[in-house]
Amino acid sequence: MRNLWNLPKVVVLLSIFMICGEEAMAQQTTDTAEILRMRRLGPIVYPNYAPHLEWMPDGEHYIRMEWNCDEDKKQCLPEVVAFSAKDESQTVLIPSEQLLVDQESGTYFYKQKPVDDLIFSENQEKVLLFTDTKKVWRYNTRGEYWVLNRKNGELHQLGKGLPESSLMFAKFSPDASKVAYVSKNNIYVEDLATKTYKAITTDGNDTIVNGTFDWVYEEEFSCRDGFRWSGDGKYIAYWQSNTSGTGWFDIINNVDSIYPTIQRFPYPKAGTTNSAVKIGYVSAEGGETTWLPIPGDERNNYLPRMEFVPGTNQLFIQQMDRPQHTDKVWTATIGQNDLKNIFEDSDEAWVDTNDKVQWLRGNKYFTWMSERDGWRHLYRVSADGKQMSLITKGNFDVIRQVGLNEKSGYVYFIASPDNATQRYLYRAKLFGNGSCELVSDINQKGQHSYNMSPTCTWAVHTFSNARTVPQVEMQSFPSGKTVRKMQDNSRAQKEFDELGVHPKEFVKVKSGDLMLDAWMIKPYNFDASKKYPVIIEVYGEPASATVQDVWLGSTWYQYMASLGYIIVSIENRGAAAPRGREWRKCIYGEVGTFASEDQANGILDLARQFPFIDTDRIGITGWSGGGSQTLNCMFRYPKIFKTGIAIAFVADQRLYDTIYQERYMNTPQNNPEGYEKGSPITYAENLEGNLLLIHGTGDDNVHYQNCEMLINKLIEEEKIFYQVSYPMRTHSISEREGTDEHLWKTIENFWLKFLPAGGK
Repeated sequence: MRNLWNLPKVVVLLSIFMICGEEAMAQQTTDTAEILRMRRLGPIVYPNYAPHLEWMPDGEHYIRMEWNCDEDKKQCLPEVVAFSAKDESQTVLIPSEQLLVDQESGTYFYKQKPVDDLIFSENQEKVLLFTDTKKVWRYNTRGEYWVLNRKNGELHQLGKGLPESSLMFAKFSPDASKVAYVSKNNIYVEDLATKTYKAITTDGNDTIVNGTFDWVYEEEFSCRDGFRWSGDGKYIAYWQSNTSGTGWFDIINNVDSIYPTIQRFPYPKAGTTNSAVKIGYVSAEGGETTWLPIPGDERNNYLPRMEFVPGTNQLFIQQMDRPQHTDKVWTATIGQNDLKNIFEDSDEAWVDTNDKVQWLRGNKYFTWMSERDGWRHLYRVSADGKQMSLITKGNFDVIRQVGLNEKSGYVYFIASPDNATQRYLYRAKLFGNGSCELVSDINQKGQHSYNMSPTCTWAVHTFSNARTVPQVEMQSFPSGKTVRKMQDNSRAQKEFDELGVHPKEFVKVKSGDLMLDAWMIKPYNFDASKKYPVIIEVYGEPASATVQDVWLGSTWYQYMASLGYIIVSIENRGAAAPRGREWRKCIYGEVGTFASEDQANGILDLARQFPFIDTDRIGITGWSGGGSQTLNCMFRYPKIFKTGIAIAFVADQRLYDTIYQERYMNTPQNNPEGYEKGSPITYAENLEGNLLLIHGTGDDNVHYQNCEMLINKLIEEEKIFYQVSYPMRTHSISEREGTDEHLWKTIENFWLKFLPAGGK
């Protein structure tokens, strides 16, 4: 399921409520270990988390699905309701009778065609219903779209006659008179008055992709929706990708028929040829596309972001060079020959895309996130790019922006200047001196998150830490005062407290002169006079961070601890922690080397601090990048790490994609030494401990090829290892019957066999 809440306009998920396991909460037993065993693949407790609501443009109301039931509750029908943030008063936006697919039969969408999204037009009079959805790689972005006219209740299916469930990214024109969408790599525009559609691109095929993206842009730049309406609704600007010349990868399916079938798709591996990507615009009535003459080789530069400046026909485009050292901003106006490079950000390591550019004072300024002073900060840039002023100021990282309201003059953002494991809300003036003000309650130590309304007057605030079940409440701004609880999780907190388990304990460990954050979970019957085995959970790459003071949410770590293990996680250099540019980017060109060094030094320092850690029983495991770090630790420091489980790993960095791998390593041609040093396969000959390799053969992200190449090398070196392959499972190893239970039982059994549990 894709992230439904990043879509334009107002998006509603019809099946919005989490069905909570009240019956599971009723299962009581005095044996903590038995409780954890029963729930090892689920939550420790069953808190009724408030649903992720969607705000309306007025900033005073939010939308969610409700059930309209008769008195006897024999029949419940869906309806879409707007709630007042102030007092929860309700207004029905879409009554249940407007969700009928067939008036005569009385069939509702939720029965026949489950609705994934509702997308309102700007004037709220029309709604797009996204149904019968299909997965494209990771997310359900292909299906059918229907238009509901709220005034007269008319329901109309878009794209009739096009291939079934082939429509993608439908969106209203600014005046809601038309809808544009993608089908089979071409863009269509449908007139809602005449109910006729026309292809405005016609060259789309297996290699020419219009209005959406190839695999690598989707995975690494989160690019999926590949077209935009102009401010006047007369034009559509779009991306085109030419994948010819890009290497195609084959996934062989040996399990669904007596003869194998092959899934082929373009996948540029590090150092190889990218798709040629360009941006153009075309009349919404059809005609020739005008391609923007953006300088640079189309295969050796990236165009990861493109939007229209609000209410205008001027495009605002970000272009990155292939090493991702620079991010250039280009502007161009529809119908004019005025392409300009107005701004450029650069970094000797890499730059990130700016995903939340917002315009101020009638489009005279735009916001920009940059690490140019050594910290990730928000800046205000003049429309011509000549003036740049710091909005947030200080020796800390802006982790993410959560709200901006020009009328009040403030931007709200998450930061944590003093503790990288925690998260707090701050605000700063858009046209101030850069000083920042803490908004979150400083007495609530942990992580705060906010779903803030467009006007920044209300927010759903969620707080938790390692010991506290999420607390969800509605807050009023700018005061940050709690108006009411959105969900009472006191029962969940009580159940957790009664288990008597040890929450995450946060500690500091050293790697050379560097101090690292870490946490550990002790067995619930822990005895400090004994020595216990350790399982280290690692990720360690720039895409994520693992050491966070937040509610765990899963029983797996607690379950393994209950068997007699100490569970540990250490945040090495290069991980996505808010500790400044140098912390994150010192690993440039050497992904894998610093991480394994810090993991090795960190666990030895932890053992020096805590004598109950058994240095003869140290295990390590991770998934994806964490699987790669597991292998590097096992191969580079075999005297320390005695047992390892590597899941869905990259064995040779040359086998991963261009955008991700080259962002941190440059190309293999320019950095052959770095690729060799950072790739676990280089050190396979050093394996001494017990190693389990787990991989899905249908992994389109980190290919099963990695596993086979490493196996080949280990056999060549006469190393004994263990392996479990999951046929036609993807990177998540979650598809098909029985997979989850089998996977986690396999992992548990391997630990118990090769890393004996319990205190000694």
